[in-house]
Amino acid sequence: MENRKVVIELQNVKRDFIVGDETVHALRGVSFTIYEGEFVTIMGKSGSGKSTLLNQLGCLDTPTSGEYYLDGVSVRKMSKSQRAVLRNRKIGFIFQSYNLLPKTTSVENVELPLMYNSEVGSKARHQKAVEALQAVGLGDRLYHKSNQMSGGQMQRVAIARALVNDPAVILADEATGNLDTRTSFEILVLFQKLHAQGRTIIFVTHNPDIANYSSRNIMLRDGKVISDEVNHNILSAEEGLAALPANSDE
Repeated sequence: MENRKVVIELQNVKRDFIVGDETVHALRGVSFTIYEGEFVTIMGKSGSGKSTLLNQLGCLDTPTSGEYYLDGVSVRKMSKSQRAVLRNRKIGFIFQSYNLLPKTTSVENVELPLMYNSEVGSKARHQKAVEALQAVGLGDRLYHKSNQMSGGQMQRVAIARALVNDPAVILADEATGNLDTRTSFEILVLFQKLHAQGRTIIFVTHNPDIANYSSRNIMLRDGKVISDEVNHNILSAEEGLAALPANSDE
């Protein structure tokens, strides 16, 4: 186990916010290490510090104290612009609300993260975007616009966009939150495929069912990790999808 590559390391991360005259301790000393190829769910009720932690992991914010290393790089002392570059190169984001540009084709949406990478020319950018869309099963929807697609298809475009930079980690925020049961299972099937290919995935959710499909679950309460457990009995999303009654369509 020791030779596994560390992708994310948090060392006693604390995050305080000043609200009026009060200090809110959103994170109260969070420590964990995530290795390459893990599929980790991070769970907790509203107010547990989940969103604050997501912002730390996504380099959208920095710790008040403690250290956060992303792919070996310390994030805490970085400037905002340095963080933006690191975020763009190392993290693939997937949001509950997809965050796609409207009236823009799938390919154009997926090309976006590569626009900030001067090393990738327009031809290579297009090629990578097409390959990422094919990888999520949307090879036949390359030139469809967001408003011509279902929620499940839009989420697949968002996943392709997260993959296109070949990031160190995929960070998903309630990625099935807006989807019906069948579509949620289809997206979980895709996440399990990516995990099988060796992708590192962090899936932040308040839905306890999703932990059954990941390889490890970290539970937060009141800004602290209250449990961090490896899942020895990972359920198959494909089997879950197959077991759904045929009439539970979108």
